[in-house]
Amino acid sequence: MTRTRCGVLGSPISHSLSPAMHRAAYRELGLDWEYQAIEIGAGGLEHFLARCDDSWRGFSVTAPLKLEAAAAAQHKSDDVLKLSVANTLIRSAAGWNASNTDVPGATSALHAVGINRVNTVRIYGAGATAISMAYVASKLGATQLELRVRNRGTALETAAFAQSLGLNTEIAAITDEPAASVDLVVTTVPAPAVAGLEHSITATANAVFDVVYDPWPTPVMVSAQHDGTPLVTGIDLLAHQAVLQLTAMTGETVSPDLLTKAALTELGSR
Repeated sequence: MTRTRCGVLGSPISHSLSPAMHRAAYRELGLDWEYQAIEIGAGGLEHFLARCDDSWRGFSVTAPLKLEAAAAAQHKSDDVLKLSVANTLIRSAAGWNASNTDVPGATSALHAVGINRVNTVRIYGAGATAISMAYVASKLGATQLELRVRNRGTALETAAFAQSLGLNTEIAAITDEPAASVDLVVTTVPAPAVAGLEHSITATANAVFDVVYDPWPTPVMVSAQHDGTPLVTGIDLLAHQAVLQLTAMTGETVSPDLLTKAALTELGSR
């Protein structure tokens, strides 16, 4: 009998922690399934999906394919319709179903450390992840958003989206000293982009969500831990969103702690 297959798609893909997490879940659930990391560059998703036989159950999707995944699907979840970004594709009789587990995954990770509502949020970065996190913030009741960016021009679209969610949004330079503390600070930019700013980032936060996990631990993460600030890490996000992906793919559920352990073990072996 043909084994059921799943995988993660994107480029570069060799660094992905998804195989370690999903394979750990398969072992826990007693599933004889495969999970592969598959290198697919921008523009290549639709052609790849057209060649997939019925043994492929579903895919995790990472950069640069999240927009393509949303566009390629025959059915889209509400979050995908709102964001035009998908990170999960599940095969159905009608084609491919697209969902975005980053949004509920981030929300779940915040709930796990006791963060259920926020009012003021500061996000470092203005890319696709920042857009998703602005959406998460709005779902948690935020009314005030500050975007910290390197290039103001690139932040205008993100700011407009945030405004459409009802967030009063301001744009500031990434290097500007924060003027006031906020309920939640989210960092979505590579660690070098905020080098030397770690203390000012965490000192003005009631809680920190550091989406980055390279290097591990990140300087922002270390600073938050030193300050005793409630912290959600990039590994936490990966684990919580992967729980939802696994449920969509297998119909079963596992603990995010199992996936966190698998991801950290994989990181430690590199």
